[in-house]
Formats: sequence, structure tokens, C-alpha cells
Amino acid sequence: MLSSAASAVFLERILRDSMQHLLIVALSLPIIYILVNEFIRKNAKIPHMNGPKGLPLLGNIWDIRVNAAEKYRQWAKQYGDVYQIMLGNIPVVVVNSASAAKSVFGSNAQTLSSRPELYTFHKVLSDTAGTTIGTSPYSDSLKRRRKGAASALNRPSVATYVPHLEVESRDFIKELFDYGNAGQTPVDPMPMIQRLSLSLALTLNWGTRLKTQKDDLFGEITHVEEEISKFRSTTGNLQDYIPILRLNPINFHSSKAREMRDRRNRYLTNLNNALDERIAAGTHQPCIQANVILDKEAKLSKDELTSISLTMLSGGLDTVTTQVAWFVALLSQHPEIQEKAIVAIRKHYGEDQPMCDENDDQKCAYVVALVKEALRYYTVLRLALPRASVKDLPYQGTVIPKGTMVFLNAWACNMDENLWTDPEVFRPERWLEQPDAPLFTYGVGYRMCAGSLLANRELYLVFIRLLNSFYIKKYDDVDCHPVTGSADPKSLVALPPRFKSYFVPRKDTALRAAVEKAS
Repeated sequence: MLSSAASAVFLERILRDSMQHLLIVALSLPIIYILVNEFIRKNAKIPHMNGPKGLPLLGNIWDIRVNAAEKYRQWAKQYGDVYQIMLGNIPVVVVNSASAAKSVFGSNAQTLSSRPELYTFHKVLSDTAGTTIGTSPYSDSLKRRRKGAASALNRPSVATYVPHLEVESRDFIKELFDYGNAGQTPVDPMPMIQRLSLSLALTLNWGTRLKTQKDDLFGEITHVEEEISKFRSTTGNLQDYIPILRLNPINFHSSKAREMRDRRNRYLTNLNNALDERIAAGTHQPCIQANVILDKEAKLSKDELTSISLTMLSGGLDTVTTQVAWFVALLSQHPEIQEKAIVAIRKHYGEDQPMCDENDDQKCAYVVALVKEALRYYTVLRLALPRASVKDLPYQGTVIPKGTMVFLNAWACNMDENLWTDPEVFRPERWLEQPDAPLFTYGVGYRMCAGSLLANRELYLVFIRLLNSFYIKKYDDVDCHPVTGSADPKSLVALPPRFKSYFVPRKDTALRAAVEKAS
């Protein structure tokens, strides 16, 4: 009995000691991990480069969780136009002024020709369908894709897309007229704007239109692409910068990325297969994808063709949707801008011609200035897609090491006080005063957006037809400031909140006659 009791006490003591040791180990491991991680993080920093201090593990992620580009702009006043931050253990160089952008990106095109590979977007979301041209690291394949896209987006090619711009912009005006009951009913313009952007992207790339918002493809693509845009965010995916988070067995973030990937694959496959069938039958319409497929010299693989498709789809939705949405919101709150614009437009088009000539290659200087100012003030990608240096880059007494991530803060560059005396003001006239001033919305240097000519032409036609067709009357109060008015300050692409406005025809009979021509 005593022996059994002693054994039980001995075993109980061993168990208690073991539990204590396990508890000590459990408490010590996180502390050891944080200490080791801090040592690694300190050594990863670029020597002799200023920047804000950060938190253990997170670095500066907590500071830039909302309105990151504006936070970077504020830090520039304290740390200089070029400084470093830490996203987890990863050092990132942030460029925040027009002169610094010219120095860093303009003078080092080859050195900053690549993109970093981020875990969530590149390894999870894009592991089957691939990446867009804009998000792809530098490679021979990228050079082939860029060449193919450049030939499809140069000035002569853009001129051939004018009939598509005519149809889609006319249908856009028709939908505003119909859904708004000729100015009698306040209407949310966002579905019309999304249909405009999406149908044009589909037409240009696959030669197929999206005629109505009621099409199932409309809801599916707009939802999936909006979700995918969030995964492209440089600040919204913690597991990109804190690898230990990837070990989470219940990783809803990665699960959602895979779901969006699979849904996107389905509609891309259907669009590509339908085009292949039309090409085989000889019934296809001229479009970018068909032109590249039939170009025997292009020699692009199926994955490379898909990359071009994704580029046209995501780029069109981001640029056009964002710009038109903010522009309509601004007009609804500022009738004085509408009146200045209509005076300028009347020099070229009368009230009996609401649908301005689709072949008008931006001859109304004030509307050109409106487009530029909208692109500046409502910068589409506040933080241009990040670059990765392919070799060491000397900069002002230090060296930015090979493989470093570099951000162009396009928002800060567009709001540069050394470039503009009144950057916080929406003032189109600045582009009449300084027509050759730099605009950073499309990026700068080797990896800038290849579709800028097409986007500018499309925005011009949409803006001038919208202004010449309607007086946009306020229904909802809308905060039109690009920072405080953003519906989702964590998103890669900042959109205004949803709102309603009246779209009142400037001349009812002329507009009714014009929209009847819309298909």
C-alpha cells in the first residue's frame, strides 16, 4: 500500500513538473520568437535610410492599415521624400514626390523593372490562371506579353476601337436616361458605370458585349474582380509579411482567395472557349485576343494569352469605373464645374447634338483638362503596383539592395506642393496653364500602364457625352474628397460611397432621339 501510494505521489510530481516545464516552454517560445524576429528585422533594414519606427512583428503595418498612401505622404514631411518602412520583416522604400520619382524610377528603368512576388496574390490567388502584365515579375515571358499588349494599345490600334467606344458610351447615356426616367427619378449610377467598363473590356478583348446589367455574367465578374482587387492590396494581406500566419490551419483569407481564383477561372475559360469557337467558324469580331491568337509571330502561350486577358479586364474595370464614379459624384455636388464645361463644349457641339462625335480625338481642351484633373485628384491606384529591384541601386549615400520592394506613392506625387501651388483643390484649369506637367496616375518608367492612351480616349468621350447630355442634379450629399470620401480606405482602389443623383436631360427631345440609336 505504501509503495503504491509513493508511486502515485511520484507520478503526480512528475506530471506536475512536466506541466510546469511545458507551460514555461509555451510562454518562452513566443518571447524567443519575438526577440529573434526583432534581430532579423533590425538587420533587414537598409542602412543609413530614414523611416518611422514600427511595432514588433508588424513593423509599420498597423500605422498604414487605412489610407496608406495618405499616411506615407504625411510621413514624407518628417522623413523626406524617400524613406523606408518595415512591413513585417520586409523593408520597403517609399517614393513620395515628383522629383524623387523622376530620380528613382526615371533614371533606373532596368533596375526597377520587376515586381515582387507576394504570397496571397501570386502563390494562392494566381497559381492557376497566372498574373496580369502589371503584376508579373520581370521575365522573357513578360517582355513578350508587353510587346503584344503594346501593339494592341498603341495610337493606331486605339483608333480602331472607336466604334466600340461609341456603342458603349451611347448605351451608358441611354441607361442613365432610362433608369433615371428622363431626370425624374434619382438613380444610383454605379451599375451603369460598371456595365460600361465591363462591356468595353469584354468587347475589346473577346469581341463580345455585355448589353444589360441583368446578365448573370455582370454580377459574377464585377463581384469577383472587386474581391480580387482586395488581394492585390499591398497592405491588406498580413500573411504576405508575417509568414507564421500562413500556418493557420483555418485560414479563411487563403480560402477566399482560392474561391475567387476558381470562379475567375471559370468565366475566363468560358470566354476563351467561346472566342476559339468563333475563330474556328470564322464569325469572330476583331478584338485584341483574336488579333494576338492569329498573329503567328507573337508566339504566345495559352497562359500568356490569359495574362493579357486578365490585364485588359482588371485594368479596364479599375481605371474607368473608379474615374467615372468619382467624376459623377463630384459633378453632382458642384454645378459650377458642369457650367464651365458646358460653355467649353458648346464651342464645338450644340444642344441638339448630345452625343458628341465619337471620332473627336480630344479637341475640346477643357474636357481634356477635366480628364487629367480627375486622374490626378482621384488617383486610381494611390500606391502604384510595387516594384522590385533586380540589382543594387545606389541612392543618396546608401544602397537599396537587390530584391528590395519599392513603392511609388502616385497619390503623393500627384499632390506634390512643389509641383502645384494648390494640389488639394480640384481645378482643371491647371492643365491649361501647365499642359506638360507630369501625371503619375498611370505610373512612371518602364512598368507604367500600357493602356493609358485607350483610357484617356474612353474617359474623354464618356465625360463629354455625359456633360452634353445631362445636367447632374444633387440628390444625396456626397463627400467628394478622395481621402475622407473613400468608401473603403483599406482597398487598393479607392471608390466613392454609393449615391443617387438626378440625370436631367439638357434637351429632352434631342437626347430621346439620340438614345434611340443605342443598341
